[in-house]
Amino acid sequence: MSDAVRHDETHHDAPHYVAARVQRALAEDDRTNELGIRVDIRGDQLYLRGAVECEERRRLVATVAGETAPGLKVHNEVTVMDVREPGEEESL
Repeated sequence: MSDAVRHDETHHDAPHYVAARVQRALAEDDRTNELGIRVDIRGDQLYLRGAVECEERRRLVATVAGETAPGLKVHNEVTVMDVREPGEEESL
């Protein structure tokens, strides 16, 4: 599908359909495979919220969302989780 066709569809689809399409892309794209990202559409603004394991994944989430909804401005509010190796046991 050409970008022009996808761009036109993005502006004519109801926001919840666009959000569902972006969430599906984030879950199915091999670059992201993210299930826990919330997508909100307000006018021509797309908001991404959730948490991922690294900065590279955070950037890829925004990339995939932008490719899926090219007519929208992406606001990447996804945070990077602080994942640490297990430390010493806590004494109680």
